[in-house]
Amino acid sequence: MFGLGALGKLLILLGVFIILMGLLLMMGDKIPWIGKLPGDIVIKKEKFTFYFPLATSILISLLITLFFALFRK
Repeated sequence: MFGLGALGKLLILLGVFIILMGLLLMMGDKIPWIGKLPGDIVIKKEKFTFYFPLATSILISLLITLFFALFRK
């Protein structure tokens, strides 16, 4: 199904993706718009906070899709 060359390329791309995601998580506090986009849902009560980053999730999904589309070939 996969040759060793194709498997090697897949593993390299997967490794690059994991490194980029790790860097994004490490720098997440320093990027001001992550988690604060219009469309992110935040509900604060007295002893309860519900946070659902809907717009941020969609944006990250689009960026990942673009990344994989660029390196598809």
